[in-house]
Amino acid sequence: MTTTLRLLLIEDHPLFRKGLRALVTAEPDMEVVGEATDQAEAVALATALRPDVVLMDLRLSAGNGISAIREIVADNPDIRVLVVTLFEDDESLFAAVRAGARGYVLKDADEDEIIRAVRAVARGEAIFSPAVAGRLLAFFSTGPRAAPDAFPDLTQREREILDRMAKGHDNGRIAGDLSLSAKTVANNVSTILGKLQVVTRIQAVLQARDAGLGRD
Repeated sequence: MTTTLRLLLIEDHPLFRKGLRALVTAEPDMEVVGEATDQAEAVALATALRPDVVLMDLRLSAGNGISAIREIVADNPDIRVLVVTLFEDDESLFAAVRAGARGYVLKDADEDEIIRAVRAVARGEAIFSPAVAGRLLAFFSTGPRAAPDAFPDLTQREREILDRMAKGHDNGRIAGDLSLSAKTVANNVSTILGKLQVVTRIQAVLQARDAGLGRD
């Protein structure tokens, strides 16, 4: 039996919201369970409806999308947020990811790309439009050196694992590099996310890169 993805649309432009609703409901395994146009309504509906994926614009009629993402993820860490917006600047992109967004696509993306993004985020993946993905790659290739006291709450082992996460290594490679089991690495990654007070791996990586980890 096919599992239906339950979607919440947060979009204050009526015409685009109508088009987005038509796009996703044309898929046999997707349904829209609610719609909102402002931050307060978005947060309330996310908690009440518990959708699988929230499709979030960053510009709302009241409040803003970044704050809405942060509140939704803090209150409902199992909900995945996909940003669908016109904004492709670095500030909006990194603010959304730091707030807890799992994906970021532009409104001018083709229909197939948006549907693929919804499915990827629902699976727990991180996905970005090609137009903004390059900015993430550029960020990961530059940055300051780590301060000696960065992440004082982490153990030495956790810091080593976070450093390798910031280099883009997956759990399997980290396990091999440090002669650990995959389960041990996974447990350490969960602990790291908790100590950094984030819910996604990419949020942890952004914090690590900001602090200068992940660079030889």
